[in-house]
Amino acid sequence: MGPRLAGLGIGVAFGVVLSWSGMTSPEVIRGALLFEEAYLFLFFASAVLVSTLGLALLRRAGTRALLTGAPVSWAKEPVERRHIYGSLVFGIGWGISDACPGPIMTQVGQGIGWGLFLLLGVVIGVYAFLRRHEDSEPAAERRTGPRLRVGLEPRSHPRG
Repeated sequence: MGPRLAGLGIGVAFGVVLSWSGMTSPEVIRGALLFEEAYLFLFFASAVLVSTLGLALLRRAGTRALLTGAPVSWAKEPVERRHIYGSLVFGIGWGISDACPGPIMTQVGQGIGWGLFLLLGVVIGVYAFLRRHEDSEPAAERRTGPRLRVGLEPRSHPRG
């Protein structure tokens, strides 16, 4: 099975879990953001706990990723100003829209109309980020095309 097909399968499974758990509901998200209900936080905490333990076990066993063959590992990265700004922008967007990218895609898949407007906002935000990133790169780097960094390698950026 190719990486794209595997990614599609994982994405569909993730969407089913989001729908089944109620994470596409603005009421569920709003209740958590207003600290009225702990459901969302418990859901997140269980996901972080399971993935942390699972990845630690896979790393300790020297396992390789199924699709890429790369060793299961991660690099620790110090908190930088861009992380703080990114988390603030994400949190503000989440608070305003009562959704984040995963639930937005699930809402679109369920045929919920407002999900299209939220998706448009995400696309505009990604485009603006890529434009800003492109404008800050030297011309030689710009010729290779925009790259999204996943935080696994150190980053040197003039704006921090």
